[in-house]
Amino acid sequence: MDKKLYDLMNWPRIEALVYSEEDEPQEILGAHKVKGGILVQAFLPTAVKMSVKQKDSQKSYEMELVDESGFFAVLIPGRSIFDYVFEAEYDNGVKKEQEDPYNFVPKVFSEKDLDKFASGIHYTIYEKMGAHPITLKGVEGTYFAVWAPTARRVSVVGDFNLWDGRRHPMRRIKDSGIFELFIPHLKVGENYKYEIKTRGGLPMLKADPYANEAQLRPDTASVITDLSTYEWKDKEWLEQRKKMDYQSSPMLIYEVHLGSWIKPEEDSGQEFYNYRELAQKLAAYVKDMGYTHVELMPVMEHPLDASWGYQVTGYYAPTARYGTPEDFMYFMDYMHSQGIGVILDWVPAHFPRDAFGLAAFDGTCVYEHFDPRQGTHPHWGTLLYNYGRPQVKNFLIANALFWTDIYHADGIRMDAVASMLYLDYGKNDGEWVANMYGGRENLEAVEFIKHLNSIYKKRKDGALLIAEESTAWPKVTGAVEQDGLGFDFKWNMGWMNDFIGYMHYDPVFRAYHHSELTFSMIYAYSENFILSLSHDEVVHGKSSLVGKMPGDRDSQINNLRAAYGFMMTHPGKKLLFMGQEFAPFEEWNENVSLDWELLQYQDHSNMHAYVKALNHFYLSHPALYEQDHNPEGFDWINNISANENMLVFTRKAKKAGETLLVVCNFSPLVYEKHKIGVPFEGRYKEIFNSDSEIFGGSDVRNKRARFTKKSECDGRENSIEITVPPMAVSIFSCTPEKVVVKYRKKTSEKNRQSKKRIK
Repeated sequence: MDKKLYDLMNWPRIEALVYSEEDEPQEILGAHKVKGGILVQAFLPTAVKMSVKQKDSQKSYEMELVDESGFFAVLIPGRSIFDYVFEAEYDNGVKKEQEDPYNFVPKVFSEKDLDKFASGIHYTIYEKMGAHPITLKGVEGTYFAVWAPTARRVSVVGDFNLWDGRRHPMRRIKDSGIFELFIPHLKVGENYKYEIKTRGGLPMLKADPYANEAQLRPDTASVITDLSTYEWKDKEWLEQRKKMDYQSSPMLIYEVHLGSWIKPEEDSGQEFYNYRELAQKLAAYVKDMGYTHVELMPVMEHPLDASWGYQVTGYYAPTARYGTPEDFMYFMDYMHSQGIGVILDWVPAHFPRDAFGLAAFDGTCVYEHFDPRQGTHPHWGTLLYNYGRPQVKNFLIANALFWTDIYHADGIRMDAVASMLYLDYGKNDGEWVANMYGGRENLEAVEFIKHLNSIYKKRKDGALLIAEESTAWPKVTGAVEQDGLGFDFKWNMGWMNDFIGYMHYDPVFRAYHHSELTFSMIYAYSENFILSLSHDEVVHGKSSLVGKMPGDRDSQINNLRAAYGFMMTHPGKKLLFMGQEFAPFEEWNENVSLDWELLQYQDHSNMHAYVKALNHFYLSHPALYEQDHNPEGFDWINNISANENMLVFTRKAKKAGETLLVVCNFSPLVYEKHKIGVPFEGRYKEIFNSDSEIFGGSDVRNKRARFTKKSECDGRENSIEITVPPMAVSIFSCTPEKVVVKYRKKTSEKNRQSKKRIK
């Protein structure tokens, strides 16, 4: 070797490169001005010959193999660095012309970017982290960035470099913990991972936490993709969404697991339908049934089907089970074109231990806590996020914004909020660590939630934040400025547990549990509630909803109709899990399609027709939704008839013109000439009856309107006598007397005029 060249070599750093321990490879590799010219160095294992070719002059300079592991160098006369490519010959005889990644200096992260990320407030960090196709110096390629703060070295590996961590080591950006690299000519569709060498010296392969696409399980590599090419057509929908007042608007949410809502025929060769196919099928069904929204169980990438998506490994990637990111964009776009909102389940509470995922990401506890009492969940076998670490908080907050910004999600439903709020959630004494005040509240998680919700609300784009929170934590839907958590809605888990518990009892014993039916109205206006009958209630031996009902098959069907009727008339927005609209007796199984063949049988088709009719009735009557969160919208008439298993109440719209009288009978008895108090004098006409023959009921109805009598009942001056059908919900329109009198006079005048014409 030429002594001049030898003396220019930084042998300790070359050795670090050879042994894959260099975290600033750009200091050695690439072209550098030195005394006597331009020193160009390259490390290409398995290369046997290399030269540097100047792009403008095509002049070539042969490089010297200075280390048998594949380290080449050449000193080129001159004072300025020029654009060049490598000409390499490999030990398999292949000759290749290629760009030098270390001839490019990406300027993706500014000082401001680094400061914001370190502070946990870089809300579009996903635009920089991950893998992004870009063009530098006129050359197309892919830019990579990953946060691995204690890693000794990080490399990009994939099919393109034989999964060899020595070939593309990344550059550490100062003390930020972020590593970056631009790889020229690397295209969309390539698989990749990060090879991380830990402080202990062990290399690990990790999927990209910010990857926008992933391989289909069981493969676990990340995939380079471009999210900027899809042309959205939902501008009008997004503009309308900004103006939406969801508290006074109808919300009927259909909860869906895409993989099992409907599956292809067994001989089709498809395991799942594509997002595009699902969009067409699901939108048509949801529109017909009257639902306003679908809520998708997590579509973020996850390795295990049986987790239903709740153990996420790819937070920024829609699962490949149903297609590509662009396919999912089409799904969202198409649903909006059909007037259907899409809410996405989101899991910031925990993540799985899979070796390729976030767990011990750089060999240390990066995303989780070091102390297992803080960092693990004994029931779920998962790891808990360290919300006190700004970069972790940033990862999650940006992720929620990502699904709204990039995929136009209409809402995020945050899973397992209670497990985030309480340090001792699901844990025994000695398994958790108290907060700084000695309490069980997770102060860092509370701050994280408030931070996310405050940023989300500032956007004012109409997208919703919904909490699945199962405790009495105060002000979950209260404003952050008033010490609330800032959610728009909260699932009413208390109502769900009490109501399902009540319905489970035989009607003979329901009188002893009447308070479980009425208790929800004591706290109904403490939060903005969604009444949910979700997937959690129909799995793991809990039975389907109809299977929870008491008695023989007919009794179970009748009970379920009454249950749905009560749910629809009770204050709060509504959510029902897929399939329960046609009363399957089998539990939900994610491995098979919903049993749509049941619709050929009368009981199931009747229930299907009933839920559809109930949904459309709800949509057409503002009294059932306009004042869901206003005490003025509800009034008890009778909530003490425990022995009769009966409730009577009214629902009111904002305008005085529409009031609905609701009579719920949770016994199998018919009550004839049953006297009930009414809110005012006038005419009461039955307009919906769950016992109607068309729904499979016994058809005990009030076919004629009832006019009030001045006879006290239920503490009201006026009353009517009705026939109360068995195990049913009856709904009456309420017309005040002055309107009735006016109508009668008008009708009478019309009749007189008609008689004159006849004469």
